[in-house]
Amino acid sequence: MRVAHVITRLIVGGAQENTLLTCEGLTRDFGDQVLLITGPPLGPEGSLLEQGRAGGTPIEVLPGLRRAINPWHEWQSYRRLKRVLADFKPDVVHTHSAKAGILGRLAAHKLRVPAIIHTVHGAAFYPGQGRWGRAGVRFAERRAAAWTHAFISVADAMTDQMVAEGVAPREKFTTIYSGMDVEPFLRSGEHRERMRRELGYQPGHVVIGKVGRLFHLKGHADIVAVAKQIVAERPEVRFLFVGDGILRDALSKQIAEAGLTSHFHFTGLVPPERIPELLSAMDIVVHTSLREGLARVLPQGLIAGKPVVSYDVDGAREVVITGETGELIAPRDLARLSAVLIKLAGDPAKRERLGLEGRRRFAQVFRHQHMTAAIRKVYERVLESRGTAVEP
Repeated sequence: MRVAHVITRLIVGGAQENTLLTCEGLTRDFGDQVLLITGPPLGPEGSLLEQGRAGGTPIEVLPGLRRAINPWHEWQSYRRLKRVLADFKPDVVHTHSAKAGILGRLAAHKLRVPAIIHTVHGAAFYPGQGRWGRAGVRFAERRAAAWTHAFISVADAMTDQMVAEGVAPREKFTTIYSGMDVEPFLRSGEHRERMRRELGYQPGHVVIGKVGRLFHLKGHADIVAVAKQIVAERPEVRFLFVGDGILRDALSKQIAEAGLTSHFHFTGLVPPERIPELLSAMDIVVHTSLREGLARVLPQGLIAGKPVVSYDVDGAREVVITGETGELIAPRDLARLSAVLIKLAGDPAKRERLGLEGRRRFAQVFRHQHMTAAIRKVYERVLESRGTAVEP
């Protein structure tokens, strides 16, 4: 079949990696003709454009398709997107992210594309969102849902949120976990000693690591806020922040004011293929984002054999199971966050037990081949229901 994927930015991120793996898998495993349409990868997060092209996926970049709201850019992007889709003549248009999700589904609807699919990587609704902003998002999502033949959620929690907001009925949703190449994470232990030496860690150090953009709602400041108490109890603890973003300077200042500069290390922006070896240097993975569909680092950390401590947001509870694979904490409960990290830092046997259980449970579930095959079945089901025959 002919499949067009549409995503706002091909930056370094979970939704983008998911999309690239799906495109590559559809071509490799099913012989589909795939086109990926995206905007320019603006921002400090890094680009996956070259990785996508190296993987053999044809990519069309629309200059006006950007995250920031600009009616003129939106109009230009919609018109060009419609032309690109008309030329490609897809059987399926599969959209990702908020803006590309709206524009892509509208264009596909106008062109009468047989199957229109949208993946919910993270709901556009979140705690603390303004009343009018929430109402606007709800209206746009409900409107786009009318043009959508099926939704894919990266976690059951995403379906629950979309249904609760009245976007679409539950029967339109299928949960398919965001797949990845799990082998590098299974083998990550091979890199541990080398990476810890390169990062300057001593054998007795306990490394608490976070992977994610240094951005609002990602929760890095919460880790810094509890670090002083943790270090007072466990002076062997060190903190590793993997990623870059607009909050780098502010976080560095906060760390310096707490007198903890020697306890923190920033890697800066790293390519996705380096994540397994950086995880290998960690003893505990912590995730304090306040809004996330199902953060890829949660299963990645578990598959790498690390216990995960996470805020209980969105889909986290589907992989972080308290007492079994890690610890779930109420968002912004800094006292509990500190207590859990202090206790886990001092209990290597528990860290090993939680990490091994996480690996056992999720290594197979998150293989990207499993994800692509499940997505392909959604396409087939929708096309069959709409009277369009395709090869299985």
